[in-house]
Amino acid sequence: MAAAGVGERAANIPVIVEIVIKRAYVEPAPSDGFRVLVDRVWPRGKTKDDLALDLWARDLAPSSTLRGWFNHDPVRWQGFCERYRRELAAPEQYARLTEILKAARGHKRLTLVFGAKDEEHNQAVVLRNALEDLVPKRG
Repeated sequence: MAAAGVGERAANIPVIVEIVIKRAYVEPAPSDGFRVLVDRVWPRGKTKDDLALDLWARDLAPSSTLRGWFNHDPVRWQGFCERYRRELAAPEQYARLTEILKAARGHKRLTLVFGAKDEEHNQAVVLRNALEDLVPKRG
């Protein structure tokens, strides 16, 4: 994810031990650390208490146009990843990504919560990769 001044700002991004994804329909656990819902729409049938969220990052979710085009079709997965990464490369999205990392500071784990049934082909997978690209590497 290339954004102007990324190298200069990387020093301000905290190191997080692990970034994981978890379905909204799986029970939250203390080991989840900092929990962020990364869907534009609230997961059906779930309450705020059910999800035990620290943050709802709806603005980081794919655009409605991209979500509609993808329609969770695995055949379109590669195209979805490329298009979503382009959306995430916008300066305002870079700022949102870094804010999540800063908000999760002090936690050993950042859990991205999503509602999709497909655990391999969803926006949380792409977001996890984008966030991992931003986290300074140890050593």
